[in-house]
Amino acid sequence: MLRWIILFVFVVLVELYAFQAVKTLTRIKWVLIAYQVISLLIVVYIFYSFATQFDRSVGQNKHTLFTIGLLLITYIPKMLLMAFMFGEDIIRVIGGFLKEFSGTTNESFLTSRRKFVSQIALGAAAIPFLSLLYGMTKGKYNFKVHKKTIYYPDLPDSFDGFSITQISDVHSGSFDNHHEIEHAINMINEQKSDIILFTGDIVNTHADEMNPWIETFRSIETPQFGKFSVLGNHDYGEYVTWPSQKDKNENFEAIKDLHRQIDFKLLLNENVKLKKGDDEIALIGVENWGIGFKQAGDLVKASEGIKQTDFKILMSHDPSHWEHEVKTHRDNYHLTLSGHTHGSQFGIEIPGFVKWSPIQYRYKQWGGLYENVGRYIYVNRGFGFHAYPGRVGIWPEITVLELKKGPKVA
Repeated sequence: MLRWIILFVFVVLVELYAFQAVKTLTRIKWVLIAYQVISLLIVVYIFYSFATQFDRSVGQNKHTLFTIGLLLITYIPKMLLMAFMFGEDIIRVIGGFLKEFSGTTNESFLTSRRKFVSQIALGAAAIPFLSLLYGMTKGKYNFKVHKKTIYYPDLPDSFDGFSITQISDVHSGSFDNHHEIEHAINMINEQKSDIILFTGDIVNTHADEMNPWIETFRSIETPQFGKFSVLGNHDYGEYVTWPSQKDKNENFEAIKDLHRQIDFKLLLNENVKLKKGDDEIALIGVENWGIGFKQAGDLVKASEGIKQTDFKILMSHDPSHWEHEVKTHRDNYHLTLSGHTHGSQFGIEIPGFVKWSPIQYRYKQWGGLYENVGRYIYVNRGFGFHAYPGRVGIWPEITVLELKKGPKVA
């Protein structure tokens, strides 16, 4: 109850300060009334949705996605407005005390709000508003192909030039546009890679979320070395309350079967050997293993029959697995492919200049290629989206990696 009271007081303060910014710019009565009515309706809708629609027996759905998006697109700009207006109030109060101390008593304690401050505040607030709006309408399907070449001195000769297409974090229950997803699948097929790897989170929670998309994902062409996948943390149904353990188990089995239905070989703490000419490399797939998340992955079991000297590609959904176990493992896992972070679906990336996302304060490896003593991890930024129904600056990703034989290139 206390947290609801605190939240209510905070919302009232944000709304009051945001209204002050609008009121400073215009005195037109119908504009101010319209602003207040719209703001009230949004507040009521958000509170009602959180109180009635966020059901742990259902999990995330399109309604909750919309509510979270509406919350962010409304209150992030308004909180920025509040910061500007509160800052102005501090200056006004300081000015009032200075007048009192100087003996100036023929003026009011607080000066009037300045119009230009409100103009600056509204201009600043427009940036996150428009960015979040773009992210929810266009950005979530703004698929980008990221290509990297990685050099290994011990890569088997036959695999020189071997290409991998990686996707991760599909979250099919969030999709709402068949045309955009079909376009992304076409982009995958256009890469003509030797193998396609999917590193987990096929759904948000329920297996039936994928049903409308099975035929679309089945149209991913099977390359020479096949299509393989692993599970992510969302594939275990851990984030909802199930009627019974039996229902949860049945959903988990149905999720695993989805991979068969889209013609991917699901690796459950196991490995396969990829053979080319006289050479072979090991592809290893572990179940989810992450700090703060389910740890069903068993690297020892998944690596049975593999020698320390074998060239290894590991699929592990959560990059914290690489950080805490894989990167210094004595068995030398050459390349790990992960996802999970989504790059927070928000950030700034300008290659060669800026790479920032709030997720970097939680994960050391959160998007792109990282290296430790010749061992690499690539963290895919995610194919789909979750929670916030959009992407800003961190776009949905299709990864293409080429393995080359040769010394490490900086």
